[in-house]
Amino acid sequence: MILALSILIVLHEWGHFQTARWFGIRVEKFYLFFDAWGKKLFKFKKGDTEYGIGWLPLGGYVKIAGMIDESMDKEFLETDAQPHEFRSKPAWQRLIVMIGGVTVNAILGTLIFTVIAMTWGVSYLPIENVKHGIVTHDYGKECGFKDGDIILEANGHKVERWSDVLNADLILSDNATFKVNRGGQEIVLEMPEDFAKRLTEGRGKGMREFIEIRSLAMVGDNSKAKEGDGNNALKLGLEEGDLIVGVNDTRITYYDEFVNEIKELKGKQIALFISRNGQEIEKEATISDEGKIGVFMGNDLEYERDFFSFGGSLAYGAKTAVGSITETIQAFKQIFRGKLDPTESLSGPLQIATIFGGTWNWESFWMLTGRLSMILAFMNILPIPALDGGHVFFILIEMGRGKPLSDKALERAQIVGFVILAALMIFIFGNDIYQMFIR
Repeated sequence: MILALSILIVLHEWGHFQTARWFGIRVEKFYLFFDAWGKKLFKFKKGDTEYGIGWLPLGGYVKIAGMIDESMDKEFLETDAQPHEFRSKPAWQRLIVMIGGVTVNAILGTLIFTVIAMTWGVSYLPIENVKHGIVTHDYGKECGFKDGDIILEANGHKVERWSDVLNADLILSDNATFKVNRGGQEIVLEMPEDFAKRLTEGRGKGMREFIEIRSLAMVGDNSKAKEGDGNNALKLGLEEGDLIVGVNDTRITYYDEFVNEIKELKGKQIALFISRNGQEIEKEATISDEGKIGVFMGNDLEYERDFFSFGGSLAYGAKTAVGSITETIQAFKQIFRGKLDPTESLSGPLQIATIFGGTWNWESFWMLTGRLSMILAFMNILPIPALDGGHVFFILIEMGRGKPLSDKALERAQIVGFVILAALMIFIFGNDIYQMFIR
C-alpha cells in the first residue's frame, strides 16, 4: 500500500509541477509526505526547487510560488506579483496547472489497466461454466433466491460472466432485479430497498451472506501441505479431483451439502465415501471440533482468460478507468441518500492495507493501484477548498465574472476547506481503528 500510494502521490504532484514549469511558474517545494513543522526525512535542492520526503505519510504536495494554498503562506501578498508567480499568470494557465494532478492520475489509471490487459489478460468465469447454479445464504434467502438457481439476467441485462452478477453498478443501483432459471421456470426477483446497504455492511460481510457459486464436493491440491500442518488428505489417502459423494448414510453432491452435513457431526468419526475414476471408496475420518476434516477442497469451475491486442488493451483500460470513476460516483450518491453507511463504505489507509493483503502479487498490486489512481483523481477534483477541485472552482468563477476573487476570500476558503478535510481525515482514521476492534 505504501508503495502504491507513493507512486500515485509523486505522479499526481508531478502533474502540477510539470504544468507549472511549462508556464514559467516557480515551484519552491516538491515533497512526498508532509514535512510538518519543518521536519524532513530527506531533502535536496536542484534549481529553484527543494525536493524531499516528509515524516508525515498523509499525502504529498508541491508549493507553487504566488499561490494561496493549504500552507497558508501569505508573505508574498505583501509584494507585487512577480512574473514567475502563479497569481501573475492568466486564468487558463492556472486552470491547467490545477487539473494537472488529476489528469496524470486519470491517464495513469488507464495505462495501468491497459498494461494489465496486455501482460496478464483478463481472467473471468463464463456464466455457462457455472453449471450447478448458486448457493444461497441467509440474506440471499431473504431476497428470494434458492439453492440451484441459475442466474440469467441482472437489472434486465443478460449475464455472460459471473462478474456481471455482483458488479458494483448492480449492487449500487436502485431497484435491482435478477431473473433466474429455477427448475426450468424463469422467475424475476426484485431486491429489497436496503440491498446496497446490506451487501456492503461489515466491510463486505453482507456479500458473504448473500449468494455464491455452487460447486461439487471436490478434493483440491493437498500436495504442498504436510500431515503435521493439520492436513488429513495424506492420512486418508485422498487425491486431487476425488469427489465426496457420501457422509455416513447421507448422499452428497455439492460442497455446501458436505459442509452442512459435517458441521452437525463435530468431534465424531464418520464414514466418508469418495468417487475416484468412477469407483466408490469408503474412508474413516474424524470431524474436528470446528466441524472440519482438515482437507483442502477444490472446485470444478473452469475459468477463462482473454488476451488483447494493443488496441483492445487500450479500450479495456479506458473502459475500466471510466467504470472505476462511475462506481465511485454511485457509491457517494448512495451514501448521501442514506442507502450506504459511510462507516462501512469509506476506507482509510489501515483498511486499504488489508485489501492489498500480505502476499505479493503483481497483477493484484497493479489492479488495486489503478483503481486507487482513479479514486484519487475523483476525490481531488471535488469542489472542496484546499483540494485541486476547489482551486478549479474558484478559477472558473474568476473566468466567468471577468476578475479574480479577493485574496481574503481565497484565504478564508482555504481555512474552510482545511477544516472539512481535517474532519474527514479524523473520521476515516477513527473509523479504520474502530473497524479493526469490532471485526
